Amino acid sequence: MKRLFSLFVAVAFALSMVGVAFAADNAAKPAAPAAEKKEADKKATAEKKETDKKATAEKKETDKKATAEKKEAKKKATAEKKEADKKAAAEKKEADKKATAEKKEADKKAAPATPAAPAAPAEKK
Repeated sequence: MKRLFSLFVAVAFALSMVGVAFAADNAAKPAAPAAEKKEADKKATAEKKETDKKATAEKKETDKKATAEKKEAKKKATAEKKEADKKAAAEKKEADKKATAEKKEADKKAAPATPAAPAAPAEKK
């Protein structure tokens, strides 16, 4: 009976040790995925920050290029307008010059040719 009781106690002790080991293993398993999840969340947050940073930098660069292109287009348009105004002014000046010349020519033709007046005789002393 003593032997049976000793065997029973030994088996009970062994089973309790297995139970404790099993419980410890199960307790450790959920902690590992939680730590892994936390690490994954941290990594995802860092990647999102980096992506946002890149997107912001790209947007700034795009805005800078657009502003430069807009400025260049405005500069070009101003130069073209200035050139067109200069050309128009030159054409107007040329047209005015031509009109003045034609008017003088027309006035010459319209004026009757008057004979030159005879010179007054010089008085003799």
